[in-house]
Amino acid sequence: MVTVATLLLLRHGRTTANADGGLAGRQPVELDDTGRAQATAVGERLRAVPLAAVVTSPLIRCRQTLELALPDASPAVEEGLIECGYGAWEGQPLKKLAKDPLWPVVQQHPSAAVFPEGESMATMAARAVAAVRSWDARVTAEHGPEAVWLACSHGDVIKAIVADALGVHLDLFQRIVADPASVTAIRYTPLRPFLVRLNDTGGDLAGLVPPAKKRRRAPRRTDSDAAVGGGAGAAG
Repeated sequence: MVTVATLLLLRHGRTTANADGGLAGRQPVELDDTGRAQATAVGERLRAVPLAAVVTSPLIRCRQTLELALPDASPAVEEGLIECGYGAWEGQPLKKLAKDPLWPVVQQHPSAAVFPEGESMATMAARAVAAVRSWDARVTAEHGPEAVWLACSHGDVIKAIVADALGVHLDLFQRIVADPASVTAIRYTPLRPFLVRLNDTGGDLAGLVPPAKKRRRAPRRTDSDAAVGGGAGAAG
């Protein structure tokens, strides 16, 4: 496989809205005690990973997660990683939203879902994928193909990015899981992306760091004139 940069997608830790069963959207909800513990724990796992860049959604729950997980980092804010704009749905209990006629569309045909006074899921997916692909190209250009970088974002955003990496339609993205404080790893090669890890909440992350490239030794000269693939008598 061609050596390329590795993207780590980190979902923020659990929030008060997650715990209460509400849809936070772009509201300034913060991590709860469990979320803060999750952020600290994932920071221990990331300690063995040299990160060339760290970017984040502008929402406070992502910034709090990185402050606890990577206190020495200076994350760049990326608007393309912000949560989907759920509009009038924001702040509503999920139990109430489940009775809305739009709910089955969101679950079964999300590519057609447009939230009242908000954003469409298709728009969210397109800008999130564009953001990570742009950052991946930038990190690769500045730090080389062995670089590892991290983006902290939200559940639906991460699921949409994973669906794109897998080459599946957005209508299938609800089959993907991205738990709070989970890590998902993707590598974008010139021909196709590779999903390396998904929803990892406890594995060793040091193995995601590509080994340093060894220089190839110059080929030894021989007395043979044989063409590549064999001499004149070789089978085609």
